[in-house]
Amino acid sequence: MTFQGHIEGGQIVFDQDVCLPEGMRVRVEILANEAGKEAAEEPPLEELPSLYERMKPFIGAVKGLPPDFAINHDHYLHGQPKRR
Repeated sequence: MTFQGHIEGGQIVFDQDVCLPEGMRVRVEILANEAGKEAAEEPPLEELPSLYERMKPFIGAVKGLPPDFAINHDHYLHGQPKRR
């Protein structure tokens, strides 16, 4: 079932008479932004680039770090004991 509605005084108000049993679980989907325009659709997860693909331009961008920086970054940044 799908019902249309709007917000009044911070509460969801259905555009038609709806009688739902107490405790029924519902899902609220935002259809419009504050200006009343259609909300932009998010691309499906399959179309989003992976974290690797998004960070690829930065891989190897910093030169001159110690070879064990990845595992011992707390040592180099905060003075913690080295892990290895």
